[in-house]
Amino acid sequence: MIFTRTSEQFHGLPVVEFSVSDAALPSDPADLPEAGAAAWRLRVAYGSEGGFDEVWAAFLAAVDPAGVRALLIGPWWVQSYVPVEGTLATVVADADRFPCLEALFVADVTYEDCEISWLEMSDVTPVVTAFPGLTELVVRGGNDLRLSPVRHDRLTGLRFEAGGLPAEVVQAVAASELPALESLELWFGVSEYGGDATIDDLAPFLDGARFPALRHLGLQNSEFQDEIAAAVAHAPVVARLESLSLSMGVLSDEGATALLEGQPLTHLKALDLHHHYLTDAMQERLRQALPGVALDLSEAEEEDDGWRYVAVAE
Repeated sequence: MIFTRTSEQFHGLPVVEFSVSDAALPSDPADLPEAGAAAWRLRVAYGSEGGFDEVWAAFLAAVDPAGVRALLIGPWWVQSYVPVEGTLATVVADADRFPCLEALFVADVTYEDCEISWLEMSDVTPVVTAFPGLTELVVRGGNDLRLSPVRHDRLTGLRFEAGGLPAEVVQAVAASELPALESLELWFGVSEYGGDATIDDLAPFLDGARFPALRHLGLQNSEFQDEIAAAVAHAPVVARLESLSLSMGVLSDEGATALLEGQPLTHLKALDLHHHYLTDAMQERLRQALPGVALDLSEAEEEDDGWRYVAVAE
């Protein structure tokens, strides 16, 4: 799986790109949509002489930040890849000008601009703490990604997309106080790109005590997907979930058998297992066992000389 297109919708809003060097951008601010009617994707255009600070200044001049509900940060570098730290610092410095910001996507970047595991990340804790009204946060990229445990009372959706998600980030999420969190997705990736979390790091997500409002859990894109399935099969949190995703990893018949032999899953509205290594017979067993569940068994993969691959790595 590679990211071939940027987001067209985010937080229920159509995405509008904003780039100083983009000839398609209306020159008259009056031609732009209302600030709160779009999710604004800010990017440094390829070949641009100015950096993100220039794009940011132009955006603040053209769009009323007080009405902005959703922001996406696209490519932030001019030529060579640089850490996102400076870009996030620029955004955080003007946080008080965005009282209505509800959603933020850090690094909505396609492979044509930068492979996911080449993205130079940094500490994203400041953007969480700077926007108390944030309800949705998506972060793409794991290289040098950092997070400290935080308290946030309004965040309902959190997703980390990575070809290698550092264990320290997983542990920080687990140690955070997020009483409103309803949806959590973690893409673990592979050890080659820094994905060093283990099954032990997932215990706080599985015991059901940490995030009381959680209704969707995604533990995805993992090299230890069978272990995750075996742990989920007896995890207390599953009883109150509406949907579960164990997709994008190297799930085999072993993990699927553990799911079927564990606690009932028939209460789920959806179970996403796409990109898997299940046999046809096991897929049919799952369909028969979960007739009322929206079951995603797409992207059935085959081992390559005994090797199984996650959907997102490099």
